[in-house]
Amino acid sequence: MTGRRRIRSPFHRTSTGPVTSAVRAAAAVAAGTALLAGCGVVPGTGGGAGDTVTVMTWAPSGTSGTNKPGMPAFAQAYARWVNAHGGLGGRTLKVLTCNERNDSVAAAKCARDAVKRNVVAVVGSYSLYGDSYLPTLEGAGIPYIGGYGATNAEFTSPLSYPVNGGQPTLLAGLGRELAGGCGPVVLVRPDTISGDELPPMLDSGLKARGHAPAVDERAADDTTEYATPSTRALTAASGQPPEKGCVIPALGDSTGTFMDSFRRARGKFPAVRTAATLGNVDQTVINASGGASGPYEGAYVTGWYPASSDARWDRMKKVISEQAFGDNRIDPADAGVQTTWIAYTVLKAVVTSLGGGEVSSETVRRALNGGLSVTTGDLTPTLRWGFQGELAAIGLSRLVNAEVTLQVVREGRLVPARKGVTDLTDTLREAKVN
Repeated sequence: MTGRRRIRSPFHRTSTGPVTSAVRAAAAVAAGTALLAGCGVVPGTGGGAGDTVTVMTWAPSGTSGTNKPGMPAFAQAYARWVNAHGGLGGRTLKVLTCNERNDSVAAAKCARDAVKRNVVAVVGSYSLYGDSYLPTLEGAGIPYIGGYGATNAEFTSPLSYPVNGGQPTLLAGLGRELAGGCGPVVLVRPDTISGDELPPMLDSGLKARGHAPAVDERAADDTTEYATPSTRALTAASGQPPEKGCVIPALGDSTGTFMDSFRRARGKFPAVRTAATLGNVDQTVINASGGASGPYEGAYVTGWYPASSDARWDRMKKVISEQAFGDNRIDPADAGVQTTWIAYTVLKAVVTSLGGGEVSSETVRRALNGGLSVTTGDLTPTLRWGFQGELAAIGLSRLVNAEVTLQVVREGRLVPARKGVTDLTDTLREAKVN
């Protein structure tokens, strides 16, 4: 509904470091404990003054890269809706928005503005620059609730409360699925440090089903055409006839460019299948690439949530219908809009748990750190954050939702491939990260 989007990899490396060490997990524990104990300078008692709860939602808009205008637009629609129905425990919800612009400087400015405006939380937002905004939020004690899972920092920061499993779960889930029906699996990914993080996640899923590791096909990060990587990927995927190989493009913004080259080259090779994660392919990309006649027809795509046609999204759609009808920035099928809905569901549960008490960044943080369980209408498992999550050993200490859904492109539309979800916690424990 918002036009073709260039999608960057949703597991972007930041200067906070790779998902690697036990040292990182220990640091997160120490930082979180300090916050709970009140050690050090931890401001952040504003934003809930009087009968108003003030939060912020940010996302990029109007850029040449990934644009998620539906996230802040939906956040404001949600505020109108919740205020029309009694507010948050009788309090008025005020949503501030910020254009993150796909820019580290702008992301940092959004965070500084959140501090200046005394918000109690940043909720349901998207940014690839965790190293630019998280230190500022951490310094002010402002929780980051329901980020898109766009950076590894979201799964390590003690003030981050993610609602999905980011790229690690999507790749592990895709690996599990492809292991049973593919010959050679080829991952085409950027030849960058952040790209180096992708193969272990995919291989953990392949290994769980007894499949050999994926062929790691690296592509230059700044290229404008992919003729050579396409040919190499097709050669590797079709090298064991009669088994049909599978090719997984994970090139973020450049996935569409790769698929143009791939489509031209594939006629010279035996048939292979394609597959993808939601972070690299969505319905908009499928439409732009030809729909049912395009290269994604028949492809498996892993996602975090039920398909948009599922009845569990009806309440979110009611909010859109009542408060944002005709706003074409808000697509109920967009994973960003869906993440924002779930993030605000968490916020509502937190405020409700505080009863008539003060609502501030500190009390919100205490509630989340104190074992509060949040249900989301079965859109996710029950969410509960602790300082040592089940995947802390591989550096994902804040990852509490490792469930993925499987979709498939049929007649040009993303539809559920099967009912239910797959929990990748045990699979990811075996990931051999650096």
